[in-house]
Amino acid sequence: MQKKRRNGRTPTKTSVEDEIAHLRGLDLKGLRSRWQSVFQRPAPDHLTRHLLFAVVAYRLQADRFGDLAHETRQVLDRTVAKEAGPVTSARLANFDQKRTELSPGTVLVREWDRRSQRVMVMADGFAWNGQTYDSLSKVAFAITGTRWNGPRFFGLRDKQDRLAMEARR
Repeated sequence: MQKKRRNGRTPTKTSVEDEIAHLRGLDLKGLRSRWQSVFQRPAPDHLTRHLLFAVVAYRLQADRFGDLAHETRQVLDRTVAKEAGPVTSARLANFDQKRTELSPGTVLVREWDRRSQRVMVMADGFAWNGQTYDSLSKVAFAITGTRWNGPRFFGLRDKQDRLAMEARR
């Protein structure tokens, strides 16, 4: 007799890798349908395709291989409760800086208001229009006059954009 999983379904011989590969090919409607079959309730309307995919993929893996132990979940919950506010913000900022670390000499190019804006990465900041700024967000503000996330403004959020810029050096 086959063992039933937590959600009441009988496991099949399909590998988790195959199931996740199948999920990648589903559109938003298909992912919502898959959510319904996995969680036995409709998917929340506000979730994007990317988040639907991530949650369903996680649940499939957890059902097959096991979820986090109760003690582990408790430790994570306590950690989140202790580190709310400034500590979490500092960690996120530190993480963000690691993602956007650029080598001095790199030139970032962005078209704004039909003009090409070139920013050079310096050891102590970013040079644009004869001035040095300590963050890309300040450069983006100087260019646009509005608040922007600097790495996003210069296309550094997507790995492909970052690799393309580094290849131009």
